[in-house]
Amino acid sequence: MAGAAGADRGAIQWGTTTITYALRWSPVRRKTVSIAVEPRGSVVVTAPRGTPERRISEVVRSRARWIIGRVKATSDLPPALPAREFVNGETFLYLGRQYRLKLVDGAPVRPLALRGGRLELPIPGALGTEHRARYARAALLDWYKRRASERPPRIVGDWAPRVGVEPTKVVIKDQQKRWASCDRHGVLRLNWRIIQAPMSLVEYVVAHELVHLLHPDHTREFWATLGRTMPDYDGRKQRLREIGTRLGW
Repeated sequence: MAGAAGADRGAIQWGTTTITYALRWSPVRRKTVSIAVEPRGSVVVTAPRGTPERRISEVVRSRARWIIGRVKATSDLPPALPAREFVNGETFLYLGRQYRLKLVDGAPVRPLALRGGRLELPIPGALGTEHRARYARAALLDWYKRRASERPPRIVGDWAPRVGVEPTKVVIKDQQKRWASCDRHGVLRLNWRIIQAPMSLVEYVVAHELVHLLHPDHTREFWATLGRTMPDYDGRKQRLREIGTRLGW
């Protein structure tokens, strides 16, 4: 296992299972070795530069049972959707339902709208073919962000009293790796992509983040509070994990 910059590779044997992992070096000031299993099952170990190979192997071996469980769980996930093309007839999710994109050539320019069960977007006549997909993507992004700025804040208003908190602000963000986050000032940041999921999953993300205003970390108290607030949270959490890979574009 080399110590060069970037990501190296390593492996340990756990019974009959070989756990391979990518090794990323962090600055020396970071003291701990951390392990993450990425959404498609890749194992990534982050360690301070110069950490002995033996020490890294020990940490991976100590977490082997957890790693194997996480990798198995990711193998049960549905495959991610092919890359979006933003063409006529392509389907997009909104609150758990599929809607087809309808591109209307030569119609008067207006924002994308949900009409007759379709996401209808007029395409300017002067727009070249090579720019259609970019134009459609921008219109869809604007539409989703506007929907996200309307629905989730109302859900926050419904669930905050149940949790017993009062957030100071709700902000819609473009977050690549989180459905939501909050800070000590009471600001909730929600990923616009969650508006693609069924309402029950939007509620789960909102309730989860509201509980974080009481318990910043995923402690036993955090999960107990979430369980009292939303008794079926575990099923919602599992469902979001199952469909989450399909919501990223």
